[in-house]
Amino acid sequence: MIAEGAAPAPRPGPIPFIGAFESTYQPPHDRDVLETTEHVTRWREDLALLAASHVETLRYPLRWHRIEPEPGHFDWRYSDEVLGTMAEQGLAPIVDLLHHTSYPLWVGDLASPGFGSAFLRFVEAVARRYPWLPGYTVCNEPFTTFLLCGQEGVWPPHLRGLSGFVRLATNVFPALTAASRALSDLLPDADHVHVEAGERHTWSSPAGEEFAAMTNDRRFLLTDLLVGRPVDPGRPFVQELLRVGGAEDLLTVEPGHVDVLGIDYYAHNQWHWDGPGVGTNSSPVPVPLAELIGEYWERYRLPCILGETNIRGFAADRATWLKYTLEQCEVARRAGVALEGYCWFPFIDSADWASLLCECVGAIDPVGVFWLDEHLDRRPSSMSAAYAAAAAGTPACDLPAYHLRRPVSDWLQGWLPHMAHWEWRPPPPAERCSSQDQPDSRIELRNSDVI
Repeated sequence: MIAEGAAPAPRPGPIPFIGAFESTYQPPHDRDVLETTEHVTRWREDLALLAASHVETLRYPLRWHRIEPEPGHFDWRYSDEVLGTMAEQGLAPIVDLLHHTSYPLWVGDLASPGFGSAFLRFVEAVARRYPWLPGYTVCNEPFTTFLLCGQEGVWPPHLRGLSGFVRLATNVFPALTAASRALSDLLPDADHVHVEAGERHTWSSPAGEEFAAMTNDRRFLLTDLLVGRPVDPGRPFVQELLRVGGAEDLLTVEPGHVDVLGIDYYAHNQWHWDGPGVGTNSSPVPVPLAELIGEYWERYRLPCILGETNIRGFAADRATWLKYTLEQCEVARRAGVALEGYCWFPFIDSADWASLLCECVGAIDPVGVFWLDEHLDRRPSSMSAAYAAAAAGTPACDLPAYHLRRPVSDWLQGWLPHMAHWEWRPPPPAERCSSQDQPDSRIELRNSDVI
């Protein structure tokens, strides 16, 4: 572990790759994405593909909603088998304990008064069951979760407005910080890898600049509270929270413990505002990813990983985004950032994110390293070839850059100047990479509705 306040030196050599599998539970449908993509029955095959791709570490869910079907009654059979196999094969899991809405139905939802005590009981049970764990994530993207559940009404309990955000954050966040402290004691040799959305907001007008000042402040607040940074009540987002009322307990929460900061980055994380709530998440002037990573590094001085990234598109588009994001991680490393891992999320296609998980129809999302065909068979592509090469140590400069196809070419217009030094090549001819006729744009368009 890194001592608190230390600034570790960048690790030499290639950036280690981290695998991952999308697993979010959809409470209204009593189903999670691991079940929809059949990972729960094909996990041995998926782990074999991961190992063959030169990956030794992976983010992996411990599905609270299946492990504790009744309060205090735990069913560890699936987790025992999967984690035991990982240990036998030399794979190191960073277990994910709460992934968005992945809680048991009997809990109610994130606004339920008993949520905190129930979650802490589960966390402590995990630590006692698996004392050898090398790493854990207490909660995946708490800010995104509170935004979609509490402010935008997309996920249960479907609250709306900043008051809903405050209500959820006040109910859940103290349990997350308490869990991180408990796990630091129970698993002293394991790393808490805290992952949060890495955002950046720009503007095109004075009104947009004022709104971007608030959203650029908002992206940091929960992580500031978790690591114990002092919070100035005059900060733009803090003023908004205080204005709606009820945020005092959140702003004075006892800090938690973090060893590694995971920065989750997607193209739609860079917003551009014309005014309050009026803008686009396909920024015409995005900052390079290396610069965004550098902002988080300068603020927290914690070892970092790129905790998630992908692009929804053809396999060759994904390979090109892999080249870009890995290259930017290498740039950040050379600038002095202690960047210790790269995670393309997920390793196989996910499902139903085109509706932001509001639907559960098995609609495959073309985002994985391996793509899923109409029978959910795992298929290789130009993306899986580029990924395996990079995970084996090939630097980004030696990875292929394929001409982008629509709609990805439209989304990434602002990023093309960052790629101007590349030599481009045509995508592999007639490469099939999706169970759909072609990747669609629904997830990008839907995310633009969420502020």
